[in-house]
Amino acid sequence: MRIGELARKTGVSARSLRYYEQQGLVRSTRSAGGQRHYLATEVERVELIRRLFDAGLHSKVIARLLPCVHTDDADIIEDAFATMVSERDRLTADMARLAEARDALDVLIEANTRYRQGEAASG
Repeated sequence: MRIGELARKTGVSARSLRYYEQQGLVRSTRSAGGQRHYLATEVERVELIRRLFDAGLHSKVIARLLPCVHTDDADIIEDAFATMVSERDRLTADMARLAEARDALDVLIEANTRYRQGEAASG
């Protein structure tokens, strides 16, 4: 399939697909006219890549994880596992920082609400 069809099937822009290919995340062949052609299996791969990006992973990390999807090589699987654990720990730390920021905003919102209620009562 051509890039436009892959984009339609996955909801990922053609520009993003070109970026994925540049990063080695997907593969295509080229026609005599230079058009990209993708195998049908790339649809599932692109959907997985999108989920990994949505989870906050970067393209270099995703490139380290993808080989473990279709291999029995113990070294590749072990490296992918270590990468996944590391990324989960990073995301957990990011979530904790976001929760702290949300809690700080809650304190400010509460103080602002009390102030505004006081202004309304005195006005």
